[in-house]
Amino acid sequence: MNSSILLIYTGGTIGMKQDPESMALVPFNFNQIMEEVPELKKFGFRIDSHSFDPPVDSSEIQTDFWVDLANLIKNNYLNYDGFVILHGTDTMSFSASALSFMLENLEKPVIFTGSQLPIGMLRTDGKENLISSIEIAAAKDENGHAMVPEVCIYFESQLYRGNRTTKYNAENFRAFKSANYPCLAEVGIHIKYNKGFISYPKEWGKKITVNTKLSTDVAILKIFPGITRNVVDSFLNIKGLRAIIIETYGSGNAPTKRWLIDLLEGAIKRGLIILNVSQCHAGRVDMDAYSTGILLKRIGVVTGNDSTTEAAITKLFFLLGQSSDILYINAFLTKNMRGEITIS
Repeated sequence: MNSSILLIYTGGTIGMKQDPESMALVPFNFNQIMEEVPELKKFGFRIDSHSFDPPVDSSEIQTDFWVDLANLIKNNYLNYDGFVILHGTDTMSFSASALSFMLENLEKPVIFTGSQLPIGMLRTDGKENLISSIEIAAAKDENGHAMVPEVCIYFESQLYRGNRTTKYNAENFRAFKSANYPCLAEVGIHIKYNKGFISYPKEWGKKITVNTKLSTDVAILKIFPGITRNVVDSFLNIKGLRAIIIETYGSGNAPTKRWLIDLLEGAIKRGLIILNVSQCHAGRVDMDAYSTGILLKRIGVVTGNDSTTEAAITKLFFLLGQSSDILYINAFLTKNMRGEITIS
């Protein structure tokens, strides 16, 4: 039986084409996707489309958008074999990370893609990204199970686990990197699935659960040379703040100035969750490696391991939305929930 795909256009560069009269870039009608990209007809798949109206610029993405997107997938889950989400690149890694936590017991592909040039332009990267994403979303193994039952990002011949990605280039067709985890599939003449790195259900057939309670009472503090007490103190005393991500140097290091340690320790004792994520794109936080990290660990700072900032903040949104128990949240922050961190 041929696969069925729901193509969801949220906004972004990929959905634009040039108006022949004004020459301005305008969104095209995704109900006519077969006319815009006639190559899709060769698949023989049933491809339906749903467009957000109005389209959402990715720089405007908020958590209510993720809730709408998760509910859209939930409401259509039994009707399709896979989902392809067209999304602006600027916040795609945040959205893919958020959906990975919100969609529990996922057994079907949810693939985000987009483009650096509009699909209506001559040199667009959009057509290949769209066509390959649909082919991967429709792919099944000999048992009829999805080849990649995960939330992913596909871009420029690479399929990545969504919550492992970061946008790192605004001008190159290869806009995303997954520095701490191998790609799940590589597209050339053939599609090579790296099955050893894909997460498969231990037991197929579970009902999908969609968790839409998110709490955004989170801030990000980037450590830098010359950071002052006033800056740190203002972050730690934001009204209503429940958690903070500190982006530290290297493998999780920060200055050992007494005032900084005292401020962090005092905030933790007041009930603030502090999660340590490295500023480096590759590598991991290891708070047992150096004296500065050991000191942070001793006062109760939680390791973010090799998490991206995008995965760390959306994981916090998710966990804070599920519970107010600090010990519970801290325990799950160090657990690999959706393949977002590597447990050694």
